Amino acid sequence: MNNPYVPTRAEILSVRQETHSDLDIKTYRLGLSMDFLPGQFAEVSVPGVGEAPFGFASDPFEKSFMELTIKRTGMLTDAIHALGAGDHLWIRGPFGNTFPLDQLRGRDILFIAGGLGLAPLRPLIRYVFHPSKRNDFGKIHMLLAARGSTDLIYRDEYASWSKEPDTKIALTIDRPEPNWTGLAGFPHNLVSEIPFDRENTTAVLCGPPIMIKSTARALQEMGVSPAHILTTLEMRMTCGVGKCGKCNIGHNYVCVDGPVFSLAELAEMPDEY
Repeated sequence: MNNPYVPTRAEILSVRQETHSDLDIKTYRLGLSMDFLPGQFAEVSVPGVGEAPFGFASDPFEKSFMELTIKRTGMLTDAIHALGAGDHLWIRGPFGNTFPLDQLRGRDILFIAGGLGLAPLRPLIRYVFHPSKRNDFGKIHMLLAARGSTDLIYRDEYASWSKEPDTKIALTIDRPEPNWTGLAGFPHNLVSEIPFDRENTTAVLCGPPIMIKSTARALQEMGVSPAHILTTLEMRMTCGVGKCGKCNIGHNYVCVDGPVFSLAELAEMPDEY
């Protein structure tokens, strides 16, 4: 990383609409190569509008472009969503820690994502499935949740993911819909139905805070150790370098000490996340 305060201009190569509901989520492919590891994030800005952190959403082995998946929620994201191919964003990073790849090696992995929470998990999924890495990890289970079927993101990738060795994917939405063939219900009520090895599995969670807390509680009740429950906290971060203080939890700064934490680490912090 060069000067962490100086952003780099990145051309938007393409924009993909991920959702088809009132949740407006788009994936931006940028003509910028940035070395990062799963779990890290970038600061993204539109000059004259503002800046905010977004987790990388692309394959960390891909060096010809990078991707960010962004939900329209306010002034900055409104400005980003108004941009198209040929326009530019400004990027600085990478920032933050990473998923503990060394600790994950040799273990099964259970991915549980809620809505946009799949975006920061996608780099880890791509990392695990890379041909040079797949044999380093055990069985892969995924429980991918969304409010409704039109809110699921990266839907065109599920088929290829499910074809990976020792991989099973379950999709769930909040309540049944006509012609829906997946599950219906919330992750914390469904995770016990997934046949994973509770001793040799690390669960990786990302989604709304209430989903993370309720699902983590359910996993612990099933016997999964808090040290083997990982999540990524992407709320409240602003500067990315631990200077503004907006993301502090006790003596920790999410942007520097995180955003990836185990439940055991979070248990040592004030209950603010």
